[in-house]
Amino acid sequence: MKSIPKIQTEKELQTAQTARKALLICGILSSLLYVGTDILAAMQWEGYSYTSQAVSELMAIGAPTRPLVVSLFTIYNMLVIAFGLGIRAMDSRKRALRFTGILLMVYGIVGQAALLFFPMNLRGAEKSITDTMHIIFTGVIVLLILLFIGFGAAALGKRFRLYSMATILILVVFGVVSGSQASRFAVQLPTPWLGVIERVNIYSAMLWVLVLAVTLLRRKSQDQIS
Repeated sequence: MKSIPKIQTEKELQTAQTARKALLICGILSSLLYVGTDILAAMQWEGYSYTSQAVSELMAIGAPTRPLVVSLFTIYNMLVIAFGLGIRAMDSRKRALRFTGILLMVYGIVGQAALLFFPMNLRGAEKSITDTMHIIFTGVIVLLILLFIGFGAAALGKRFRLYSMATILILVVFGVVSGSQASRFAVQLPTPWLGVIERVNIYSAMLWVLVLAVTLLRRKSQDQIS
């Protein structure tokens, strides 16, 4: 009779471990979905320039790709939030890792709010309050990305820390260059290479999240084996 509770406990632990693993896998899926959505939407919009137009224009008010991007990016944000929950659910004493999970969840929530309520207007259209709010929310999103990369770097090993520092450097350098292009966008001037510069930034962050998820999954598997 005493063995029944023990069996139940083991099953509950296995179920919890499986759930945490599924949540961590959401980190990999989120990055793949974002990049896939960006490429697919750009292909769907005839005349859209992948090299000189921003990702935000794919979800702008009046953009033919907005319904598609909103649908898929909503799933992306839910996956990011789930990934953050998975990190929070890990049995880790490292406070930095727990903060990383929280920041990822906040990033997903803020990103979803910006997606639904504060899209930008298309080039040439009359600007409104949503354009101003879009810029503000974009700034908050960039800050959250830098923060969760910074905390994630502090939580894991030396190699991952160096990789995270390199990612932050890329984000800062290309962010400054992108800012100069954004000023041209504001006054309706051509923005050659804006799409490439912005995507270097975004894809670098997406890759970091994917690498973090793979690293945590490997560590979790090693802990189970040991």
